[in-house]
Amino acid sequence: MPPIAVIDFETTGISPGQGARATEVAIVLMENGQVVDRFQSLIKTGAWIPPFITQLTGITNAMVDAAPDATTVMADAARFVGDAPMVAHNAAFDSKFWQAELARADRPAPHPFACTVLLSRRLYPHAPSHKLGTLVDFHGLPRTGQAHRALADAEMAAALLARMQHDLRTRWGVGEPSHALLQLVQRCAKPKVGALLAQHAVA
Repeated sequence: MPPIAVIDFETTGISPGQGARATEVAIVLMENGQVVDRFQSLIKTGAWIPPFITQLTGITNAMVDAAPDATTVMADAARFVGDAPMVAHNAAFDSKFWQAELARADRPAPHPFACTVLLSRRLYPHAPSHKLGTLVDFHGLPRTGQAHRALADAEMAAALLARMQHDLRTRWGVGEPSHALLQLVQRCAKPKVGALLAQHAVA
């Protein structure tokens, strides 16, 4: 299967539409369920990081002041991703920052996103919750680094994606759990997921 880029942002707030900016980005490139490359950088935007965000992430204003500027980081990130489709845990959040920061860098953001939150709700409806840390523990996956730092969260989301693709193959008989299939599953009404996967099962 072609590579998939798993991304995570740390930010100053909830939405770029409300003026929030990225403070850190990490991308994990996956091929056939394996990590093949990683990209990570703090981002200097000039935006102020509120104290509660620093408390959550450990990222300080001094740290981002010493980081590369956003245009440089996003250009490098776009080159790293290339035309790979993307995945994030809560993609509604990360895709907005990906698009907004690339727009500020005058670069296109055509990449389709799949969401491991939506996928988890359909594939693992009995999980205690669909938060990233809870799902990592639920599946017995390794926790990597400090939570609420971009690379650690991207690594855990990548491990969760790999587990989902493995389960689609072994539990549901799907021959190739492609990014396009992940998008179909996440949009599918929960009662119809089994029927959708049966259509893609290897005979």
